[in-house]
Amino acid sequence: MDKNCWDLGAMYAAPELWEEDFKKLPLLADKYYAYRGRLAESAAALKEAIEAGDELSRLGEKVYCYAHLKSDEDTSNNANRERVDRVGALFAELSDKEAWFDPELMAISDERMKELLDAPELSFYRRSIEELLRDKPHILSEKEETLLGNYSAVLGSSGKTFGILNDADLDFGTVKNSDGKREKLTHGSYRRFMECPDRSVRKAAFDKLYKVYGAFRNTFASTLNATVQLHATGVRVRNYKSSLAAALSGDNVPESVYRNLISSVHANFPAFYDYMKLRREVMGLEKLDMYDMYNPLVSECRCDYTFEQAKELVRASLAPMGKEYIRDIELAFSQRWVDVPERKGKRSGAYSGGCYDSYPYMLLNYNGTLNDVFTLTHELGHSMHSFYSNKNCHYHYADYRIFVAEVASTTNEILLFEYLYENAASPELRKYLLCHLADEIRGTIFRQTMFAEFELWMHEAVESGMPLSADTLSKKYYELNALYYGNEVEPSKAIELEWARIPHFYYNFYVYKYATGMSAALQLAKNLRSGDEAKRKAYIGFLSAGCTKDVLDIMRDAGVDLETPEPVDAALSYFADLVQRMRKEFGK
Repeated sequence: MDKNCWDLGAMYAAPELWEEDFKKLPLLADKYYAYRGRLAESAAALKEAIEAGDELSRLGEKVYCYAHLKSDEDTSNNANRERVDRVGALFAELSDKEAWFDPELMAISDERMKELLDAPELSFYRRSIEELLRDKPHILSEKEETLLGNYSAVLGSSGKTFGILNDADLDFGTVKNSDGKREKLTHGSYRRFMECPDRSVRKAAFDKLYKVYGAFRNTFASTLNATVQLHATGVRVRNYKSSLAAALSGDNVPESVYRNLISSVHANFPAFYDYMKLRREVMGLEKLDMYDMYNPLVSECRCDYTFEQAKELVRASLAPMGKEYIRDIELAFSQRWVDVPERKGKRSGAYSGGCYDSYPYMLLNYNGTLNDVFTLTHELGHSMHSFYSNKNCHYHYADYRIFVAEVASTTNEILLFEYLYENAASPELRKYLLCHLADEIRGTIFRQTMFAEFELWMHEAVESGMPLSADTLSKKYYELNALYYGNEVEPSKAIELEWARIPHFYYNFYVYKYATGMSAALQLAKNLRSGDEAKRKAYIGFLSAGCTKDVLDIMRDAGVDLETPEPVDAALSYFADLVQRMRKEFGK
């Protein structure tokens, strides 16, 4: 393969070497399991057990990582797919030999645990042990945990059923495109239809999509109700205060962070309503409908960039990170972390993926558009976050949490936006860039917060004894949509069914992290562009922290206190300023 394809040979020079590691995993699982019943024996035994568990998971991650990257490289290759299936089957087979640790640790008496934690042998692991012990009131016996583990596939079936129905079974038919030709309506093509300048095409696609969801509304309500009921049952079984508290406990995030986000967005609705008004004015409409949200206010500036040009733009825009960071991103290209071109059989989309013992690889499907340049810097943000965490942290603490996962990637995007805006060669490009970022904030902060509010309502409704029906879900969703979009929008009644097509509602309070992550990124990008060396070093410290501290402490060290409303308020103030910049550019 050429220089624009990733080099997975850096992980395993030959498939036979992967097979050798694959065969080691059952032996490492046995080694780990041999410590069962010995954790309270001594600090040395507990330390050895933790290290044996790390050895197993570290090799398991490498084996899985290579398998899934090879599969995504060419999804038509049977050997690649078979490798992934074998890893999944082996992990399921070994799960019983891993489930014992947490319950046994929790069963150690407080007095004995204090003795163990005070021993010098455990000083390095004390933080992670105390993290586990934080959940002690919610961990069941080993027998109960094993039982729940065995039922995990069944308990998660409602989400899988949604995925199969939504992704495989629904047929949305065809819609006439702007050329008058019939085109298949799919999840992928729906976004393209929503971006079409012809409003009648957008409306036709919108109506047709939601007509199908309307036909299955009761089925989707059943799968979503089952998922929320599952979370509520977990609250009772594990003795949590609420589904929200249970979902946030892993990151040690207080409920106030979630609720402050919603309150801050509500307080800043006027700026969003102003954006809706501007969108309506530029489009020349009396009222907006929900199918008018993705139509670009400026036809995409046809900017074609070779991959070399894209790299140069990324280098220039990330200069505020410092010379060492710029030198380090060159490794992504010289060591071939990136699989660049689109080709037959390759997985679609883009992501950053890797493990502690690999490069932080990036999969792209690069076609030279401006959006592709933004995708490059976004995924590079993820990969550099992993690179710095792995470089500076022991394996045990290197894997940063999802709560902060989107911060580095979004910071990169904002730096690229500001660089391109300042160096834009035409008013049309400036308008396009402003619209691009305004829509990113709309989709990431306002829209995801609306989702978060709806998700909170669903769980609180079920916890109070009210099952979720298609009627109750649709009524509440329509009310929230009206609240968030304001009087400039007169939505079609069909938008009440949007809840039925959102996979994130099956992810257990995940969506709020998009909004907090972008709010943090806007502040961090501002800090970096200030030229303040202390703020730059604080940002590099954030990239290097892994999970050595709680996520809120890591963000505080970086310069953003997400326990207060200020970061979200500041992000929405930036958005208000963005709208005013747009008004100036559009002469409105």
